[in-house]
Amino acid sequence: MGGQKSALLAESYCDWWSLAGVDMLVGETPTGWLDLPAANDVAAEQPKPTSRRAIEAEPPPPLPAALQRQEIVEAPVAKGPIEIPAEWDDFQRWLAEHPDVPGSQWDARRVLPVGQPEAQLMLLTAWPEIDDQREATLFSGATGALLDAMLRAIGTIRADCYVASLAVTRPPGGRCAEEDMAELDRLLWHHLRLARPGRLLLIGSDIVRMAAALPLADARGRLLNINQDGGKMEAVAVAHPAMLLARPAQKAAAWDSLKLLNQGR
Repeated sequence: MGGQKSALLAESYCDWWSLAGVDMLVGETPTGWLDLPAANDVAAEQPKPTSRRAIEAEPPPPLPAALQRQEIVEAPVAKGPIEIPAEWDDFQRWLAEHPDVPGSQWDARRVLPVGQPEAQLMLLTAWPEIDDQREATLFSGATGALLDAMLRAIGTIRADCYVASLAVTRPPGGRCAEEDMAELDRLLWHHLRLARPGRLLLIGSDIVRMAAALPLADARGRLLNINQDGGKMEAVAVAHPAMLLARPAQKAAAWDSLKLLNQGR
């Protein structure tokens, strides 16, 4: 064999061995130029079989929300009516200290009643004024001075009266929310039942509406009969002294009401 064909055949062998990776005289690991890359190997792309143990160890997929067990939420237990003490001394201590007193939630400073039960006249207002809250005394300052003058005009003094407010603190803005009215209504009638006054002077439009179910304009100049335990308690209604100081023209209407307290004396 020889000639030009032999040279071409030898060159072809060299090219083949070069492509096979035999491209150097010394080397322990062939290059493997004819091997397909792993990324292009179809067998390499197939997922490896998963053992049964591995399958059992995997957590199951979560159930749809509609099929999941729903947590049972217990409904809040409704609170029953507040228990109000039935004895006078216990009732007064309850007003001063107990956290469940209706109308005590609006301020930490309570304005408490002054006087004794079975007084000839009970002065009742809805709640303390701002000055009353600060001084811890009902009808303080200029409003108290005007009230004292009104009482002297009908021949009595504050010391001879039982002076109280329905709520022992003042609601924000002087307005009571409807949800608080039911317990305040119970407190009103319980308080009157224990106080047992001879007559009742309702002071301010809020307490007139609650006790007599009338607007103040309709209650002025009238002797009101408040239903108390099946009996009648005579009452009259006047504007709050703070209102009379701001609107002196209403003093005449207040005097018309006050004069009714002298009837039958």
